[in-house]
Amino acid sequence: MKPVRTLARVMLSGIFVVSGARNLQNPGRLAQVAKPVTDRATPLIQNLHPRLPTDTETLIRANSATQLIGGLMLATGRFNRPAALVLAGTLVPVTVAAHRFWERDDPMARNNDQVHFLKNLGLFGGLLLAAADTEGKPGLRWRAGHRINHTRSSVRRGVQTARREAKIAARSAATARRLPG
Repeated sequence: MKPVRTLARVMLSGIFVVSGARNLQNPGRLAQVAKPVTDRATPLIQNLHPRLPTDTETLIRANSATQLIGGLMLATGRFNRPAALVLAGTLVPVTVAAHRFWERDDPMARNNDQVHFLKNLGLFGGLLLAAADTEGKPGLRWRAGHRINHTRSSVRRGVQTARREAKIAARSAATARRLPG
């Protein structure tokens, strides 16, 4: 199953690598579309840290660099799960900014944006699956539960052994008291 996972990750990451590289080189072409979203995000960013940049092109570059690096990490198999989560997070502002089909009057533009919105929604779902994929290995939750059950079984066996040994010792002591001498 490893080749299928590898191929799927490469295919899933392709859009992020290509669009991340394109938008990193030329963020100005997206500035007008992204401006309403970045304007609403500016107070949130400034609350995090007042010295963080809030201009639209810098935010586009940051998102693009994150997509490029996350896409490369996902494609190469490095930190797959965190990379998939980060890519899913970068997809949200892109989708909200660029594919607001509900605001379109032109039926062609509305249909086009709706298709891209649904495409991004599908990518988001694929990224969530990639983030949850443990590659056939047990997850942390299973391992912790398994360890707890193993510990309980060990303790139960230890208690049974101690009871059995105590009965043997009691019988030995009783027998020893009955012996002369």
